Amino acid sequence: MFGLWRTVASAVLYLTLAVGLGGLLGNGLVLWHLAFRIRKGPFAVYALHLAAADVLLLGCQVAFSVARAALGARAALDFPVTFLAFAAGLGLLAAFSLELCVAEVLPSCHAGCRPRHTSGAVCGLLWALTPPAVLLPADACGLLRRGARPGACAGLHAASVAWLLALVCAACGAGLVLLVWAACCSSRPRPRFFGPVLGSALLLALCGLPYVLYWSLRPLLSLLPPFLPLAGLLACVPPSARPLLYFVAGRQPGQRQPLRAVLERALGDGAPRGPGGLALPMGTV
Repeated sequence: MFGLWRTVASAVLYLTLAVGLGGLLGNGLVLWHLAFRIRKGPFAVYALHLAAADVLLLGCQVAFSVARAALGARAALDFPVTFLAFAAGLGLLAAFSLELCVAEVLPSCHAGCRPRHTSGAVCGLLWALTPPAVLLPADACGLLRRGARPGACAGLHAASVAWLLALVCAACGAGLVLLVWAACCSSRPRPRFFGPVLGSALLLALCGLPYVLYWSLRPLLSLLPPFLPLAGLLACVPPSARPLLYFVAGRQPGQRQPLRAVLERALGDGAPRGPGGLALPMGTV
C-alpha cells in the first residue's frame, strides 16, 4: 500500500512539474506580449495582471516541486505561499469576469459610469488586499511559524474562507450570466474575451475548487495525505490552460500566423463596447 502511494505521489509530483513548466512558458509569452508588444485596452489590463499572478503561482509550484523532489519532503511554506499566488489570481479573475459581464449586460451604464483607470486601480487593490487575507490567518493558524492562536485563527480563517467563496461565486456566476446572456438574450456578437473568461470560470469550477476546499477544511483534509498534492496539481491546470484559451480565441482557422498576431487579435483590442457596439478609447484603462 505504501509502495503504491509512493508511486502515485511521484507521478503527481512530476505531472505538476510538467504542467507548471508548460504553463510558465505560455504565460511568460502572454506576459511579455501584453507588457511590451501589444497596446492594452481596459480588459487587457486584467489579462496582464492575471498572467502575472499565473506566472507567480506556477513558479511557486515548480520551485517547491523541485525542492520536494530533491529533499524528499514538503517545505513548511509550500502551501501558504503557493495559495497566496492562487488567491491573487482568483481575485483578478473574479474582477475580470464581473466587469466583462457588466459591460455586456449593461453596456450604456458601463460606458457612462466607468471611471478612468478602473482596471488598474482594481488590480492594484486586489494585489494589496490578498496578502493580508491569506497570510494573517495562515500565521494565526500556525502555517507560517510554530504556535497557533486558536481564537484569532478561528475568526481570521472564517473571514478568509468567506472572502474566497465570494470570489469563486463571483467568477463562476459572472461566467454563467455571460453564457446565458450571449446564448439567449443578446443579438450582438460575442464580446472579446468571452471564450477565455468562460473557459477560465469552467476550469476554476472543475480544477480550482479542491485547492480552495483544502484551505477551508485543512485540519480535516490534512488527514488525507494524497489530497494536497492532487489539489495542487489541479490548481495548476487553469493558469496553464489560459494561454491556450487566448490562442484559440485569437487564431483564424486555416491560416498560419505568427504568435504576436494571434495574441494581438485575442488581447490587443480589449476596449469594452459602448451602446451600439462602439468601443471605448484604448487609453481608458
